[in-house]
Amino acid sequence: MSTIRYRFIAPAPMLAQRRPAAPPARGELVACHECDLLQRLQPFSGDSVQRCARCRALLLRYRVDGAQRSLAWALTGVMLFLITNAFPIVTLELQGIRNNSTLAGTVLSLWHEGLPIVAGVVAITTICVPGIMLAAMLYLLLPLNRGVLPAGSIGLLRALAAMRPWGMVEVFLLGVLVALVKLTHFASVIPGTALWSLGALVIALAAMSASFHADEVWRRIGIQPLKP
Repeated sequence: MSTIRYRFIAPAPMLAQRRPAAPPARGELVACHECDLLQRLQPFSGDSVQRCARCRALLLRYRVDGAQRSLAWALTGVMLFLITNAFPIVTLELQGIRNNSTLAGTVLSLWHEGLPIVAGVVAITTICVPGIMLAAMLYLLLPLNRGVLPAGSIGLLRALAAMRPWGMVEVFLLGVLVALVKLTHFASVIPGTALWSLGALVIALAAMSASFHADEVWRRIGIQPLKP
């Protein structure tokens, strides 16, 4: 796996500092993540997408309003996350008896059924990690959109990169849909509000990740790729 070396232009901030937003430096030397070819970014103004000259892998996707887009999706994700955890996912009706379950109730049911490992995996991947990621993104993006660099940005960016593979809301949603299809042969299945918000949350999280580019934050912190 290719690596990129960085140098510190300025010490990491211990307290929140006001930094202006800045696009990547024109002519900056970068290495392709796929084929390791060293090349310079082409001059650009405004939104830009640049690809490797050898393998055509993505080198840079810069949007002037990227931070605003990420913040909008993060706020949307927070609202959907709260709805998903507050309302029932599904209601089952069998012989006049109704039973509904929330996301937290699903975790507790798995625990009581003697499946603590499965319950822990569901809790971590569908509740803990998405919630922490949304909170971290708000902590990072709210000050950045005001031109302020929040304290602890370096550790936060590293934590976000480490947590991203553990957010599996879409896998849980797919499992729920498969289970509901099978349950329709035995009981009446009524999709709950949380099921719809869960589907929307998957879209919001994907859009937030796609619009957020950590390299812009690294540049505000003062870390830039090495130049000859």
